[in-house]
Amino acid sequence: MMRCLRPLLLASALALATGLAPGPAGLSPAQASEPMILPVDPAPLSVETDAGETRFSIEVADDDRERSAGLMFRTEMKDDHGMLFVFERTRRLSFWMKNTPMPLDLVFVDEEGTVVDVLAGEPFSVAPIAPEAPARFVLELKAGTAEKTGIAGGDKGAMSRGQWRSIDVEVD
Repeated sequence: MMRCLRPLLLASALALATGLAPGPAGLSPAQASEPMILPVDPAPLSVETDAGETRFSIEVADDDRERSAGLMFRTEMKDDHGMLFVFERTRRLSFWMKNTPMPLDLVFVDEEGTVVDVLAGEPFSVAPIAPEAPARFVLELKAGTAEKTGIAGGDKGAMSRGQWRSIDVEVD
C-alpha cells in the first residue's frame, strides 16, 4: 500500500514545489499571496453622518471569488478608499482577517443603506467579526476611518452602482 502512495505523494510534493498545484479559489500559490486589485467603481459611495457626507472610491467584490480574496495581502490603502462586499440577500454575515496585514474598519450595512454596526478587524486574526443584526453589504475601510468620518450604527447611506437603484433612506 505504501509503495502505491509514494509516487502520488512525490508527484503532489513536486507540483506544490513548482507552483503547479492550485491554491485557494483556483489560484496558483504565487497568485494566492498577491493582493487582488479590482477596478474602482465609477460611482463613489457616499455615507451621510451627523458630521456630513463622506465619499469613498470603492472596489466592489460581488462574487464568491472576489469576496473570498477581499483585501487579503494588502499593505496599504488610501484613507478615502475601500472595498464594498455585496451579497445577494440580507443575512447574518461573518468575516475574518486571515492573510490581511492591514487593520480595518468593517462597516456592516443593511439592504436599505443603514449602517447596522462598525467593527474592528485586527491583522491576521481568524476570530469571527460579525454584527448582531443581519446585513447585505460590508464596507471595509482603513482602521480609524469610520471614527474619523463619524460613521456609526444607524447612519444612512446612499449607494449607487450601475444597475443598482440609488438607496437613500431615513434612519429609523
